Amino acid sequence: MEDSSSLRILQDSLLGAPIIWKGDYPYFIHPISDGIPRMEAKVLRATRDLIVSIVDWNEIDLIVSVEAMGLPLLAAVGDATGKPTVVIRKRSYGMEGEVSVNVSTGYSESTVYINDIKKGEKILIVDDVISTGGTLEPILQTLQNMGIILQDIIIAIEKGNGLERLKNERPEWPIRSLAKIEIIDGKVGIIE
Repeated sequence: MEDSSSLRILQDSLLGAPIIWKGDYPYFIHPISDGIPRMEAKVLRATRDLIVSIVDWNEIDLIVSVEAMGLPLLAAVGDATGKPTVVIRKRSYGMEGEVSVNVSTGYSESTVYINDIKKGEKILIVDDVISTGGTLEPILQTLQNMGIILQDIIIAIEKGNGLERLKNERPEWPIRSLAKIEIIDGKVGIIE
């Protein structure tokens, strides 16, 4: 599928996404980021195709995502490319070399656990959404400290200023998004 039609499918699916408020934080609900409302297969395929089309796969050893909503993208991209995948989990397994990372989103704090990513590996990180960058930033810093090569970082949906902030503060991190949105008058709008 052509990239522009894939992008249009993703953008169209974002328009009209429901909004709920968690305190003062407007939270959009979308199948890529929340698993609800139900996702049409064409939206997952379009998002997968966009990711697959913009990555230099000769430079990727491993595809990585963060539990839980990065998992559909991780599985779809891994299947399409034949590259191995690893999930950064929200619970400890106590495996040898496991590394814990404290993360915070716009509305919660937690710990995630990195397993089976080796020093020197060139990784692609795929994830569903970035808003504040509070989850991604400590994970990227930890991976970098572990000697892992952050080859590419693709976020499906960008909301807020987290991605731009990280690009400015950490220009060596190759972070990009597929679609950028903002909440305007309680509705999702696309920023071109």
